[in-house]
Amino acid sequence: MMHKLISIVIRTLNEEKYLNELIVEIKNQIIENFEYEIVIIDSGSTDKTLKIAKEHGCRITYISKKDFSFGKSLNMGSEYANGDILVYISGHCIPSSTQWLNELVRPIIYGHAGYTYGGQLGKETTKFSEKQIFKKYFPKESEVPQKGFFCNNANSAISREVWKKYLFNEEITGLEDMELAKRYVDDGGKVAYIFNASVFHIHNETWKQTLRRYERESFALQEIMPDLQVSLWDTWRYILVGINSDLLEAYKYKSFFKNFLPIIFFRTAQYFGSYRGNRLNKKISDTRKEAYFYPKTKFRE
Repeated sequence: MMHKLISIVIRTLNEEKYLNELIVEIKNQIIENFEYEIVIIDSGSTDKTLKIAKEHGCRITYISKKDFSFGKSLNMGSEYANGDILVYISGHCIPSSTQWLNELVRPIIYGHAGYTYGGQLGKETTKFSEKQIFKKYFPKESEVPQKGFFCNNANSAISREVWKKYLFNEEITGLEDMELAKRYVDDGGKVAYIFNASVFHIHNETWKQTLRRYERESFALQEIMPDLQVSLWDTWRYILVGINSDLLEAYKYKSFFKNFLPIIFFRTAQYFGSYRGNRLNKKISDTRKEAYFYPKTKFRE
């Protein structure tokens, strides 16, 4: 069955820097056998975000900062949308090709999966360590369907039927994508990873913001993997391994001295933030823990 309408839902809060480029790239997509609409779910922008969205003819709905959670904003945006397939993309992500949308929704249209997500790439301004994280979690090989429940709503698509049945958890502080995907996969559902549906994901964060992002996600991870615990010893070990791995990569790319301090700052913020968000967790197997936190270990479950 061919789906006739795709709803592209964009969560926004002061996204004027990249929103125009994102929407232009959406409009440049080569479309196969469907139409699309762009829906904005805004949580209180005070810059030119809404002006840009209106100029491009986007449909706009709102959520207050008081009511905001990542899951609730997506549920509200999805309810407001009209599409048979719901596509989610961050307001600071940019499709990397004109085939992004086709590639992302094709497994859903043809029944190979009910939930998909695409690759993520860095740009020139992306921190070196974050580029290594993108390589770890978003490899060049697609997996349709994939093993496990890893997923990321910065660049994803879900059938309205699947979304309506499971809905995003509105209480957790992040990782609403993985939480829904786990419930869906546990019921026999299929999630697909499509590298060719990649976006450039741009984080212009301070080190404090990076720490808080990983703290929030690690706290949310307790809802999904409640047996996962990271000790202070683990944290320092991961920091040292992450720094060493990144510095070796930087040396290969002849950017060792340029990235020396940023690598140290990023990996320290990442793992210390994860430790702070994770302290109340229970015990997890070493193998599963290493797969989630170690820089070079593939994670798909």
